[in-house]
Amino acid sequence: MFNSQRPDPADLPTTGQLLRATAIAAAAAGAILVTTILPSEYAIDPTGIGRTLGLIQMGEIKMQLAEEAAADAAMDTAASQPMAAAPSPASTVQPAPTNDGDTRSDVTTVTLAPGEGAEIKVAMADGARTEFDWSVEGGHVNYDTHADAPGISYHGYGKGRESTGENGTLVAAFDGNHGWFWRNRSGGTVTVILRTDGAYTEIKRVV
Repeated sequence: MFNSQRPDPADLPTTGQLLRATAIAAAAAGAILVTTILPSEYAIDPTGIGRTLGLIQMGEIKMQLAEEAAADAAMDTAASQPMAAAPSPASTVQPAPTNDGDTRSDVTTVTLAPGEGAEIKVAMADGARTEFDWSVEGGHVNYDTHADAPGISYHGYGKGRESTGENGTLVAAFDGNHGWFWRNRSGGTVTVILRTDGAYTEIKRVV
């Protein structure tokens, strides 16, 4: 037996009242979406309220972080791709003469449009060393220094953001292809100039 009393039909909301309440809830949800969620999550501010409240800045930061994460994922994907048969027309390799039959020197130039990426690798034996020096003209790049070989899709040596140049010694961790991936994160076209000098047998553009 139930002790609760059944409600009087006169106390229940009418169909019109339910429709009005639904419309009000939908309008409120839409207002929250436009004035709060879109600016803070996606940097979309059609009303301008998001910028006044400081929410648009949150959205812009989140979108920038998402773009950088996507760029890092592209770096990792590019690093696992097989080497191409020939360098791209947008890059040039100028071999320099050397007197040592076991080493070579090259100057490689790569031009990148905004958002564009490129990868240069040298073929080295385990333990071989290559001195490198690369610089950026016209802006900055994100970079990923890494290697691959049959059975090894990716081996990282280091990476960085908004760099205008790096130099050092690349020591091969195994027989394979070792090198650099750059992505232009500037607002204009940049030129990357790579100078290499060491015990490698081949240098070419992969991406």
